[in-house]
Amino acid sequence: MVTLVVATEPALLIARHSSKWVVEEHLKGNSPESLTVDPQNPTRVYCGTWGNGLWRSDDAGKSWHPVGLGIAHDEITAVAVSPAERGVVYAGTEPSAVFRSESGGETWTELSDLQSLPSARSWSFPPRPETHHVRWIEPDPTVAGRVFVAIEAGALVRTLDGGQTWLDRVPGSPIDTHMAATHRLAPRRVYSAAGDGYFESDNAGESWARQVDGLHHRYLVGVAVDPADPNTVVVSAASGPFVAYSPRRAEAYIYRKLGRPLFELAMEGLPDGQGTITSRLATNPDEPGVIYAVNNYGLFCSPDAGQSWKTVEIPWPQHAFAHGVAALICLPD
Repeated sequence: MVTLVVATEPALLIARHSSKWVVEEHLKGNSPESLTVDPQNPTRVYCGTWGNGLWRSDDAGKSWHPVGLGIAHDEITAVAVSPAERGVVYAGTEPSAVFRSESGGETWTELSDLQSLPSARSWSFPPRPETHHVRWIEPDPTVAGRVFVAIEAGALVRTLDGGQTWLDRVPGSPIDTHMAATHRLAPRRVYSAAGDGYFESDNAGESWARQVDGLHHRYLVGVAVDPADPNTVVVSAASGPFVAYSPRRAEAYIYRKLGRPLFELAMEGLPDGQGTITSRLATNPDEPGVIYAVNNYGLFCSPDAGQSWKTVEIPWPQHAFAHGVAALICLPD
C-alpha cells in the first residue's frame, strides 16, 4: 500500500496503511512547502519549508533532520531529485535561485548563471511583485543534466548540463507554470500546468503548444500523467488565483484528456467544484492507471486514470486542510 505525504502550512502529514490508515504529523510549525522522494531510494524524502530551510528523512518520513549547507535562502519553494543522476538533488528558493547537491542534500552549490537570463528582469510574483520564486523543478527522467525550472511568475527555463548554463524561455512557452511533468515513455515530452493555461512540448522545451480546448477554467495548478500511458493527462483548474487556493472562496475542477488536445470534466466521485480548492495531484510509478488528488475535502484516488474518483477514508487531524494544501507525493511501498 502506498504511503501518502501532504504538505500543509501547520504540518507535514504522512498517511500510512497497515491494517488501517494512521496519520503522523511532522515538522509542525515549520511551514512545509515542497516535497520530493528519491526515485532510486524511496525511503529518502525531502521537504522544503517556508522560512525554515530544507529537511530530509532517510526512513520514509518517520524522522527528519535539516540539510542544506550552502543554500542561501530559507524559503525552499521547490525540490527535486534527478532520476538520471545518482545522488543529485535540486532546490529552488525565493528569491529565485536554483541550488544543486551531489551529496544527497548535504552540501549545495548555487547555479548562479540562472540570474543572467534576459527574461530575469521581468520575473515578478503578482501578490508580491517585488519578488519571485522557483515554483517547480522537473529533472528529465531519461537525460542526465536536462532540467526544467518554472519561475513564478515569468518563465519556464531549461538547462542541458545540470545548471552550468541555462536556456531562456522560448516564444509561446508558459509564463506561469505551477507544476510540470515528464514521462519515461515519452522521452522528450514536457507537460505544464500554468496560470496561463495548459501547455505541452514534444521536443524537450524547444517549442510549446497551448492546449485549452474543453477547459472552461484555464488557471491550472496541478498536472498528473498516467504512469502507464503518457497520453492520459489529468489537470486541476480554476478560473483564477482568487478562487484556486483559499477554502473560503474556492471553486475548482479536475479535467482529463486522452491522446488529443480536448479536455473533458472528470469530476465523478469528487466534491462539487464550488467550495473546493484546486487539487494537488500525484502518481506512484508502481501503480499504473492510478492518480491521487488532495484538496480541502480530503484525499481521493482514481483507479482508472481520472475517469472516476473515490474518497480514501483517512483520519486526518481536524481542520487539517483549512489553510489549503501545498504539495502531495506518494512513497512506494
